[in-house]
This record gives sequence, structure tokens and C-alpha cells, in this order.
Amino acid sequence: MILYPAIDLKDGHCVRLLKGDMDKATVFGDDPAAQARRFADAGCQWLHLVDLNGAFAGRPVNGAAVEAILAAVEVPVQLGGGIRSLETIEMWLTKGVARVILGTVAVEDPDLVRKAAYEFPGRVAVGLDARDGMVATRGWAETTDISVTDLARQLEDAGIAAIIYTDIDRDGAMQGPNVAATAALARATLVPVIASGGVSSLADLTALRDVGGIAGAISGRALYDGALDLAEALAVLKT
Repeated sequence: MILYPAIDLKDGHCVRLLKGDMDKATVFGDDPAAQARRFADAGCQWLHLVDLNGAFAGRPVNGAAVEAILAAVEVPVQLGGGIRSLETIEMWLTKGVARVILGTVAVEDPDLVRKAAYEFPGRVAVGLDARDGMVATRGWAETTDISVTDLARQLEDAGIAAIIYTDIDRDGAMQGPNVAATAALARATLVPVIASGGVSSLADLTALRDVGGIAGAISGRALYDGALDLAEALAVLKT
């Protein structure tokens, strides 16, 4: 199971939100590139980036910070937030992002997801963010009447590389991930599932690993707060 350190970008800073609320942002640093280097130096295999402003605006906003990170590290980067057109997808992949994450458009324009996955095989993932099991869009500001499992099954034949599943009520709350719901989603689809939201300790990571079938986990606040040591976590996940 791969551990993805998260760098969430708001107004050019590294932040973490509480349950997706932009008004409840804790700033952890004003140099995202330096933070990316620290994660890379600790041995991570991937980085997970989110343009939070972009998720609400529907277009890239923290582009300068993303490009600085791409210039600072050699580890592959996956990026979500405000990516809602084929042009934006191509732009980021051309700039060096290894994988883009499509969220809102997976609900509003699933044909775009299919087209992007076909044109850029292995480089398109879908972010399924859930509130009480239902998909939320537009920076988690709107909750749909589509269940996460139903949407995952609808996209199963699209050729996407992964599903990033976030339980919004766990995100940034340091209360542990929703292991049962994540494992259920992983069992319901053939697409690799990456867990996000609430991963706050080594025990959380091993619980996700040991349940089986989960391809990866994303952690942010715990790494910044020191509740989770990245080098130690990576070493444990290798065993």
C-alpha cells in the first residue's frame, strides 16, 4: 500500500481544512515546494496535491505553487482541484504532473472522464468525495443524490487509473479513516482505491493495509502535526 503525503494549497500556502470547510483552514507553511522536498527526502513514492481554491473556482488557481513543487522534486505528483476540461488536463500533464484527479466532472461530465482516460492512459484518476455515502462536488460545497459505489461502478470501464475516496466528515478531523466504507468500495470495483480522510496514526495505516484490497492512503494533517512520522510509516508499509 502506497502512502501519499498531501499538500493542500490555499492562497499559495500549505493548509489543512477541517471537514472540507474553507473557513476552517490551518496554515502549516508558506513554501509548498520546501514542504514537498521534505516529504521527498523522507522517501515517499508519490505526492498528493490539491488546489483548494481551484476546486471552488472551477479552474487552476494555485498554479505557481504546483509548478514550484514540480520543479523541486522528482517523485511523481498527482493533482486535483479545478481540473474540469480536457485542455486543463493536457496542460498539467504536459507540465509534469504524473496523474490528474477529476472530481466534479466525474459527476457532471462523465464522458470527459472517459475521453481523458482514453487519451492519457494511466494518468487520469477520479476523486470520489463522500458525505454520508453520497458524492459531493464543487469543493464539497454541494452534495448529490449519487452514491459513491454507484458512480464507481459506472466509471469502472472508463480506464481510469485509480479512485481517491475521501470521507469528508473524517477529513482533517484526526479521528481515523472510514476503514469499513473504503474497504467496501474497494470490493465493489476493480479500479484501485486510495483512501483519504482521517488517516492520523500508524495504526490507521496498518488498519487500511490489513483489511486488504486498498491500494493506497493519503495523509496530511497528521504528518504536519507530527502524529505520524513519514519515514517510520513508509518503513512499516514496506514490511
